[in-house]
Formats: sequence, C-alpha cells, structure tokens
Amino acid sequence: MVATAPVEFESAELSQKAKDFLASPKKMLLNGQWVESASGKTFPVYNPATGEEMAQVAEGDKEDIDRAVKIARNTFENSGWRWMTPSERGRIIWRIGDLILENLEELAELESLDNGKPISVARVADVPLAADLFHYMAGWATKIEGTTIPISVIYAPGARFHAYTKREPIGVVGQIIPWNFPLLMAAWKLGPALATGNCVVLKPAEQTPLTALRLGELLAEAGLPDGVVSIVPGYGETAGAALTAHSDVDKVAFTGSTEVGKLIVQAAAGNLKKLTLELGGKSPNVMFKDVADLETAIDGAANAIFFNHGQCCCAGSRLFVEEDIYEEVVAGVTARADKIKMGPGLNPDTEMGPLVSQEQLDRVTGFLDSGYSEGACMASGGKRLGERGYFVAPTVITQSKPDMKVVREEIFGPVVVAEPFKSADEILPLANDSEYGLAAAIWTKDIAKAHRTAELLKAGTVWINCYNVFDSALPFGGYKQSGWGREMGKEVLDNYTETKAVCVAL
Repeated sequence: MVATAPVEFESAELSQKAKDFLASPKKMLLNGQWVESASGKTFPVYNPATGEEMAQVAEGDKEDIDRAVKIARNTFENSGWRWMTPSERGRIIWRIGDLILENLEELAELESLDNGKPISVARVADVPLAADLFHYMAGWATKIEGTTIPISVIYAPGARFHAYTKREPIGVVGQIIPWNFPLLMAAWKLGPALATGNCVVLKPAEQTPLTALRLGELLAEAGLPDGVVSIVPGYGETAGAALTAHSDVDKVAFTGSTEVGKLIVQAAAGNLKKLTLELGGKSPNVMFKDVADLETAIDGAANAIFFNHGQCCCAGSRLFVEEDIYEEVVAGVTARADKIKMGPGLNPDTEMGPLVSQEQLDRVTGFLDSGYSEGACMASGGKRLGERGYFVAPTVITQSKPDMKVVREEIFGPVVVAEPFKSADEILPLANDSEYGLAAAIWTKDIAKAHRTAELLKAGTVWINCYNVFDSALPFGGYKQSGWGREMGKEVLDNYTETKAVCVAL
C-alpha cells in the first residue's frame, strides 16, 4: 500500500540573506581567505526536492588538501593559537555559538534547501543544537586538566619525584562530515577540536556543503585566527581520500558509513594517525507489552524511523514488538506513516522531505525492491513518490525473515522492519543479532526489566521510553562496527588530546 499523503510542492520564499549567500561564489576557506580550487574546477549542488542544480562549489582535490594541511601545520606550530589562554579560546568558541543563533533563520533555510529536511525541524533542532554544542565545548576549554601522581619507584629507594600529566592537543586534525545533519555534524567535530587547541581541515559532504561554508564565515566573524580551520569542499574519493591518507595529518574524525570507515582505517595506516569513527547502525527498538502508554510508544516508534527521513545512523529501523500488542503497534505506526505530509523542506507544512540525492534514492528503492523479491510485505509505502525530486514513501515492512537484506543491512531511509517476539528471554539474541551497535531503545513500565535489558543490549546508546534524545553533555558512539570513540560529552575530549607524563627528580 502506497502512503496516501501526496507530495506538496508549495514552498516558502527564501530570506534575502539566504538568497544573497546562494548567489555568492562558493569557494574554499584557506588561511582565512576564500579562494578558488587549485584546478579551478567546481562541482554542482542539487536541490533534493526538485533534482535541479542550485549552486556550483569549488572542487577541492589532493593539491588543495595539501595546501590546507600545510596551513594547519604552520598555524599549529608557529601561531599563538596553541598557546592562547583557555579562557580566551573559550570566549571565541562561545561567540561561534552565539553567531549561529543570531543567524538561525538563514542557516535553517540553507540546511533545509541543501539537505531536504523540514525547515521546522532545522529551526528547532539542527541549528540550536549546533549552537549549544559550541557553547558546551566553550566551557570545557578551561577544564582540560592533568593530574599529579604519587609514584613509588621500587628500584630507587629513598628517591623523591614529582610526577604529573598534561593534556595536550594532538595537532592537525582532518574532519569529514556527512550529509544527513551537515551543520550539526560540523559542530560536533569542530567544537571539541577547537576547545582542545587543535587545527582543523574540514571536508563537508559534497551533497551538502552550504552550511559548512556559511559556518566558515561565522568562524572568522567570531575571531577565530586565520589558519585554525580550513574548509575544503570536494568529493570523498578525491579530497576525502587525500585527507585521510595525508602523512602530516595527526588524526582523522569521520562520520559516515561503515563501508567508508573501513577504507579510512586502511588509508590512515601509513602514519598510524589516530581515528574517531562514527559509523552505521541497524538499531533495535524493543517494545514490551507492558508499555506505560501505548500511543506514546507508537509515536516514539514512528519518530525513531521517520525522523530526518530515516537518514539517521541511529534510526530505529528494527522494531521488535511483543506478540500481544504487535498488530496494534504495526497498525498504529502504519497509520502515522500514511499521514506524513511529504514536500520540499522549505514548505512550512512539510513533515518529511526528500532523500538527499539520486544516489540515496536509488539505494533505498533498491532495498525496497529486494524486500519485495524476497517475500516481505509492505504494510505502508514501499516505493518512490512522484517523478520530481528524491521522495520515498514512509515504509513499514512486515513478514520478514532474518536473512533478508532489509533486515540485515543499513538502508538509511524511512523504512522500518517490524517483527514480533514472544518473551523477554527471546528478544536479546534477536536485538543483538547485528554487526552494528550504535543505538537501541526499550519501551516498558517495568523499570527493573528496562535496566536489565539495557545492560545486555550491545549498543553505545540505549533510550528507555524515549528515542532520539540528544544533548551536548551526553556521549554518543557505537559498539562493534558502528565505530570507534565517542562524540559529545567530556569523553570526546579524549579523542583530541594526547596525555603526556612528566617526571621530575627532587
């Protein structure tokens, strides 16, 4: 059954600031200057709601990455950034957050236009959360501390030593951000790297470079010294590959697919650079029959998969429901899917926009085709909507089997597989039967059961009676093939610092 809600193409008018930005040349940021690529080449950026080109952006390549890395190295080693007082650094980072809020409407418009997400979501989530991340990390700039350690040197009886540790910036950091939350992911990456005193070469996703470039302007306005952050747009196969393999990059932080994450591990081996990888997921969303409020749980299950068009690494794409309430839950999630208003992100009434690109549309519809061919049932959706843009109907799959591609692999679209289970003892092996371990959720009013289940789920984040709850203080990352390291929270600071032990004979 195809979702009944049509695609509505009436869109709000862009603000003058957003229009002016779109009309301006889209260059790369090197040493505080906006410059053309070394080759002079540009690449197109498309509106996912229409498939039409809306901008040309400077196309970075190996030579541009090399220039950016040299600038970052020189800035790190020879400028005052590394030795700036923590409070001064914190004030700059706080100002970045302020400027994001001051330009909220323009950034929300650009994000919605570039990615396709509803502007209503960008206004209340993407942009404010990005600002909050910089504000949160600004506070950490003055709290990156070492410790003193009373040591006992057994082969030097009577000798006295003063031993302590220091937390120092790693150096030059390459950061590669994805297209599903472009501005927010740039904040997740830049905030801790700047708070700890590193220099950064940032490569935005080629599908969604606009807000990263606009953010670059705000970094300068906030007083960030030239060369601390360079922004090099370009393709993953060229600019991204050159950045991950560069011998003078000390660390790479990447958010994206597990497949690409494995390629980055190989590329980083040349100089054994440090890595943070936030990768894919196939997250289990477990609903027990003793939920406190079934309607709230059904809303939560729908939000878990349909938020951001299902283009979330932590999306609740495997919905496990205890048999007694399975039919009611599937009917409820299906009803919500059928009522979702589809349209361009800039339409104020849009609840779900298009997928980000033709490539992503082909990927998601390919999974749907495989589901059909392998015998799954589509309770809702199951196909592309319309011929304009990259719209896919919100889809609920039932009658699946464990070895189906739609069950095993990350689809990264608005597609949920709903499966019944019989008992609490049965659910854990089912929920953990995945190569991924990014997130999971539990719905029950039995608090003891909730905590027992959370302890045994192999996931970096477990939500109980909620889903998609994020905060700058809450660490986020995955088990298994969902990645290495954590974003946000105080844990992320470990990703961007080296610990130096100092021992002084007294």
